[in-house]
Amino acid sequence: MIVFDKLWKTMKDKGFSTYKLRESCGIDSKTIRRLKANENIETKTINKLCEALGCSVNDILEYIPD
Repeated sequence: MIVFDKLWKTMKDKGFSTYKLRESCGIDSKTIRRLKANENIETKTINKLCEALGCSVNDILEYIPD
């Protein structure tokens, strides 16, 4: 299972709110809800998150075996 727990920590460390994230990279509130629920998102969204936060994929998601 892919979880986005690291995303929220990275956002906090970099001073990003969900509002700022939506505004800076065009992610809609529906996608934010999907991230919070650890649901599937598109790879282009992961790319947008990494660009906006100036981080790598390892800073926003983690694979945890079921």
